[in-house]
Amino acid sequence: MSVLPLVFTSGWASGINAYAVILLLGVFGATGLTDEVPASLQRTDVLVAAGVLFLCEAVADKIPYVDSAWDAVHTVIRPVAGAVVGALLAGQSGSLPDLAAGAIGGSTALASHCVKAGTRMAINTSPEPVSNIVMSTAEDLGVGAIVTFAMFNPQAAAIIAAVLLALGIALLVLLWTRIRRFLRRRAQRREEKRLAAAVRGAAPPG
Repeated sequence: MSVLPLVFTSGWASGINAYAVILLLGVFGATGLTDEVPASLQRTDVLVAAGVLFLCEAVADKIPYVDSAWDAVHTVIRPVAGAVVGALLAGQSGSLPDLAAGAIGGSTALASHCVKAGTRMAINTSPEPVSNIVMSTAEDLGVGAIVTFAMFNPQAAAIIAAVLLALGIALLVLLWTRIRRFLRRRAQRREEKRLAAAVRGAAPPG
């Protein structure tokens, strides 16, 4: 069970920024800071791809509404990444069955992704860029700090990740009213665009 705290922490972090997790773990493994990272995450092509995608997310994640669209696309990607990273970490140490570790990493990533996506919906009810930039920067720094800390003290990092996940779920419940308002506004805008397109299509040629 020694790898379980690292699997849980990486899963939580993957739900927020999967590319940062893969990039950090790969760099830590390639530089010899830890022996827990499998060789497949240390490959140059994996690190380059993770780095490029991390930069793309760093930009998209700070733009109102674009961040929610990015989150929607990553509803599958982040949990899958958490599951794959968890299975690889377990397979490297041999102390957890790969499938069980994948389930833990994937489910934790899905939970933290839902918190992140829901929080962004609430923030986007007031679509000014400052809140998005502050939140995105805090998330990136938090993921980097927790994953780095997990390399040296995985048990304590897992506890911190669990507390942050619980607080995030509690905050999401409190923000649900704002999230529903955001969804209603988005549905209304789509309906207005549809009606406008229908009117233009039905208008006789001038």
